[in-house]
Amino acid sequence: MSLITDRARLAEWLETLPVRKAIIAIILVNALILGLETSPSIVAQWGATLAVLDTLCLSFFVFELLVKLYAFGTRFFRDPWNWIDMFIIGVALIPSQGTLSVLRALRILRLLRVITATPRLRRVVEGFISALPGMASVFLLRGLIFYISAVISTKLFAESHPEWFGTIGRSAYSLFQIMTLESWSMGIVRPVMEVHPYAWAFFVPFIIVTTFAVVNLLVGLIVNSMQDAHHEEDVKNTDAYRDEVLNRLGAIEERLQHLGQKNP
Repeated sequence: MSLITDRARLAEWLETLPVRKAIIAIILVNALILGLETSPSIVAQWGATLAVLDTLCLSFFVFELLVKLYAFGTRFFRDPWNWIDMFIIGVALIPSQGTLSVLRALRILRLLRVITATPRLRRVVEGFISALPGMASVFLLRGLIFYISAVISTKLFAESHPEWFGTIGRSAYSLFQIMTLESWSMGIVRPVMEVHPYAWAFFVPFIIVTTFAVVNLLVGLIVNSMQDAHHEEDVKNTDAYRDEVLNRLGAIEERLQHLGQKNP
């Protein structure tokens, strides 16, 4: 019984704010070390020290993972964020020699542990993930608009401007550039309008639909999903608080009954 109690206390301690702040601080320090290792001059002077610090950070992450595994037991594997931690740390533990040297670049993935260690960032990611089904529909709509527009622009402008609209692939790429508003006016649209004065009647509605309307749909979906995620967390916190209050009231009632039996 004492072992279960100790594990429960350890699990509560791991979720406290000071521990979370300490973990986030080490994650950020490790990210800074990995960034400094990209500078040849710094590596030449401090390479050995940086390697030792990086190893210490990785050792801390492994130790933290083992402690969480001990504290939470089987509950550890029910949280998908713990699986993400295991993957990130597992990648860092793979020897980066020979053909696996490319994995050295993946060490920066440890910075993603800031998400798993910060509840607010986790809510943002959860909201984004829950918005993916709706975003898929919006992307499908955008794909249809792009395909229709690419076919139309190829038919209209291929002969005069084959470098931009000579094929449906070139048209799609040019339209993507226009959608991002990167040199769309002076770079593409105005040269096309010198040959086709009414080309604006095609490009302006395309920009309005793809750049503003569809993007706003995506933003709206993500915002709604994040609000739903916040609402779900508020409901969970309210339920947890209610259960705690009920448990305390039950304990008080039992004590009162016990005192009543002692003092009839």
